[in-house]
Amino acid sequence: MTIDTCTERTGEEVVMGSLADMDEGGFADLAERHRRELHVHCYRMLASFQDAEDAVQETFLKAWRARETYEGRSSVRAWLYRIATNTCLDLLARRRPEPASGGEAMWLQPYPDSLLDELPADGADGPESRALARETIELAYVVAVQHLAPRPRAALILRDVMGWPAKDVAALLGDSVNSVNSALQRARAGMREHLPSERQEWTGDDADVENRDLVRRFTDASVAADIDTVATMLRHDVRYSMPPWEGLLVGRDAVVADWTANGFPEMTGLRAVPTAVNRQPAVAYYRWDEEQGAHLPLTIDVLRISGEEVTEVTIFGADRFGSLGLPERLPSEGVDR
Repeated sequence: MTIDTCTERTGEEVVMGSLADMDEGGFADLAERHRRELHVHCYRMLASFQDAEDAVQETFLKAWRARETYEGRSSVRAWLYRIATNTCLDLLARRRPEPASGGEAMWLQPYPDSLLDELPADGADGPESRALARETIELAYVVAVQHLAPRPRAALILRDVMGWPAKDVAALLGDSVNSVNSALQRARAGMREHLPSERQEWTGDDADVENRDLVRRFTDASVAADIDTVATMLRHDVRYSMPPWEGLLVGRDAVVADWTANGFPEMTGLRAVPTAVNRQPAVAYYRWDEEQGAHLPLTIDVLRISGEEVTEVTIFGADRFGSLGLPERLPSEGVDR
């Protein structure tokens, strides 16, 4: 059965009539148009790429089973967001992990910029909108969100990131507008407590020549295992973590001492592939494996830069290479950078 559709002034698609008679293929096509933005929404809620993937799959399954309940009073997009948000809240109610004592989220996983580029523009091309989209997906923001209770977390993301009216958020959460506004105020206070103090000095535009040069020099020194040179690029209060391992280090001396103790200066046979995750510069490192005759995945360094210094380094393991679309191995001659 063909379902007639129209477009609201906001550009959101509304189905005129019931979804009940739509076949599975047509329903899947309709839902798939919103997959990427729903995935990013669930990622902000959960901080895990894989958990977000599972949440979206569950959302589509729930939506298919509940298609008869859609009455066309809101867009399909809003209806799917409602199901996705509640799916995340259900997941958090079953197993909400707590951040470590240092504030780090051990379940944190990176999100590739190549997939963020698939997000619909929604006509928001101004510098403020681009900055908001970048800042609300950076690792520091996603980690700060994890300190919030689930419902204030949802209120913050829907109101401050998605721009939903308070009455719509209240309807989604089954609360009053006053309750939503109160939860939002608590969430904003929590974010101020856990976000970096230099929020206005976060990584600049992709065209920022100074930042790109700093990343290049950091990469070259890392490949050479030149820890003294790397240290010159770290701010005095640099922060370092390596999810899923607990342990946040703060301060250049502490970070350099840890890297030295773990054998970084003795590393050889490294190659690097520049990439970007969470709208931040990142470098994927590979190490030569004689038996395999190739450079194999080692780690991914995600950098936060402020004032032409590296202010945070988050390192992820080789298990994240696949989800980021990185090569499984590099040939012996390496790659051009």
